[in-house]
Amino acid sequence: MYKKILLIGFISLASCKTNKQDDKTKLPTQAPPTVVEIVIATVKSVNNTIEANGSIIPNEIVDIHPEISGRLTMLNIAEGTTVSAGTVLAKINDADLQAQLGKSKVQLELAKKNEERFKKLLSVSGINQADYDAALNNVNNIKADIEVLKAQIDKTIIKAPFSGLLGLRNISPGAYVTPQTLLVTLQQIDKIKIDFTIPEQYTHLIKKGNSVEVLTNYNKAKLKATIVATEPEMNTATRNLKVRAILNDGKLQAGSFVKVLLQVSGNNQSIMIPTNAIIPDADSKKLVLVKDGKGKFVNIETGLRTADAVEITKGINIGDSVVVTGVLFVKNNIPVKVKKVITQ
Repeated sequence: MYKKILLIGFISLASCKTNKQDDKTKLPTQAPPTVVEIVIATVKSVNNTIEANGSIIPNEIVDIHPEISGRLTMLNIAEGTTVSAGTVLAKINDADLQAQLGKSKVQLELAKKNEERFKKLLSVSGINQADYDAALNNVNNIKADIEVLKAQIDKTIIKAPFSGLLGLRNISPGAYVTPQTLLVTLQQIDKIKIDFTIPEQYTHLIKKGNSVEVLTNYNKAKLKATIVATEPEMNTATRNLKVRAILNDGKLQAGSFVKVLLQVSGNNQSIMIPTNAIIPDADSKKLVLVKDGKGKFVNIETGLRTADAVEITKGINIGDSVVVTGVLFVKNNIPVKVKKVITQ
């Protein structure tokens, strides 16, 4: 009996030791390093051309609205045709105004006769000065009323403010119109403006009189344009400057999207890194470098951009290993494993 008790105790002790060894083997292991692909930072030739997005706008554009309400008695809007400045485009019924004008002219004739009669009486002291002044004031008031009526009648005639191309007509003859009614759009397209924006760091390239190249999606030919003006203030939200240029030759459709190409002088040898390697931040831009087998986050400054790469002007050196894939999974000072070195 005593031997059985000793045997059971020995087995229990051995079992406890075994369990402790098993627990040690179940301790959590370190997470495997993040697998990444890298490029080696090297100096490359850079095409010193900046691409900016732009829009084509007419030299002048206006929506034609009537100044007063009324019914159209004449409509002279031939869609898609060119008209000269001063061409009558529409006429609003002015019969009531013409009637008032005729009445005022009759009243003016009578008032003038009274004023002349009072003037003669005043010269012989037949009336006092106040009576004559009242008669003269009546003449002047009627003349002023006539000028007001002429101005109102003039508003019933809608003319082209400048020479240009008419757009699509939005009204029919005989319609009742108000100042909110759009009759047609008039555009002056003998000169074409190009509005585009340029980042803050390249504003030194923008000077009045400088030439830029314009490239459209539907016409691969490069056209020339001349910078004529800029906004006096930079956009505080985007830090971009709005620039306007005039197309020197060629015809482009208003409202079209274009690319504006600006040539940058200076050194064309720079470190170029794929765009997808850059991590945008609220206050800066970052890259992930591989140093001593670990990921290291560094702040950078960028310069020129191409279709798939960005110039790095500050933050890395030639020969640095830059992570291009797996960037979002890398943590600072955590081991990484380089799967592949990508050639640029």
